[in-house]
Amino acid sequence: MVKIAVDLMGGDNAPEAIVDGVMKAVEEDPSIEIMAYGLKGSYTGTHPRIEFIEVTEKVQSEDDPVRAVRRKKDSSLVRAAKAVKDGAAAACVSAGNTGAIMSAGLFVVGRIKGIERPAIASIIPNTTGKGIMLLDMGANSDNKPKHLYQFAVMASIYMEGIENRKNPEVGLVNIGSEDNKGNEVTRGAFELLKDSDLNFTGNFETRDIISGTIDIAVTDGFTGNIVLKTIEGTAKSMMTEVKDIFLKNTKNKLAAGVLKKDFGSIKDLLDYRKVGGAPLLGLDGYVLKAHGSSDAHAFHNAVKQSKKMAESGALDKIKEKVGED
Repeated sequence: MVKIAVDLMGGDNAPEAIVDGVMKAVEEDPSIEIMAYGLKGSYTGTHPRIEFIEVTEKVQSEDDPVRAVRRKKDSSLVRAAKAVKDGAAAACVSAGNTGAIMSAGLFVVGRIKGIERPAIASIIPNTTGKGIMLLDMGANSDNKPKHLYQFAVMASIYMEGIENRKNPEVGLVNIGSEDNKGNEVTRGAFELLKDSDLNFTGNFETRDIISGTIDIAVTDGFTGNIVLKTIEGTAKSMMTEVKDIFLKNTKNKLAAGVLKKDFGSIKDLLDYRKVGGAPLLGLDGYVLKAHGSSDAHAFHNAVKQSKKMAESGALDKIKEKVGED
């Protein structure tokens, strides 16, 4: 059995969508057990593999992340993180405040010794069908070359151990593909990655994220967050424009009826709900950040992903690699 701690109160659609996602996960996989942390009445079921633990507080989206984690010790997020720290759960999942989840990871779960900055990683769906991992997604606005190198190490171990990608290709996000491009941080990171035993393919331009074939794109948290938001906004706007065109007149509506299945496949290709969530790499435990607007399907996949993380042994491999460095 793999026991997963879940924050029932995090996310735009909590607790209903979170509970529904948890139910789908345990019904699909008999090896999953859930420790569900929530306010009174947030879970009223009686599933034998779901243990409901009532809390008295929740972290709000507008809360200051650090202050909320330090003051709201009986919140669903902090209690779920503490379950990982204490060894009661193998992993925890929350769709709540990103900053608060990272703060709970740092102050409750703790950081791996030797890792200077944890990172938020996310697998972005793309046209190759396998997706690309981008990190950091916003845990750190300012980074040093060594931080980017450590991000690449952790992501490589994650992708090989959890996504089954042997010897994953790593690219460094930059303003051009030439070796001498970039600022002081990216040039320093380039040298570290070039001299490492990672499968480093050189500088990577973000225009290739949706169509590129590399496995990992490494950057600082400021840039990574902007890239992610730009991709999400562009995809949403393009789908809206396509929908408006097909509803413009009768002729277009008839065409839409013929092409509906094909355009549906494009929408599915870029659907974040299939990914599940973003792992927080560098913590001394498995913590997964599900999308803030997760519905039951997305959270169901997040629970499945957290189980894969817990069973992978990636944490021990990261510790071993960091120790070597």
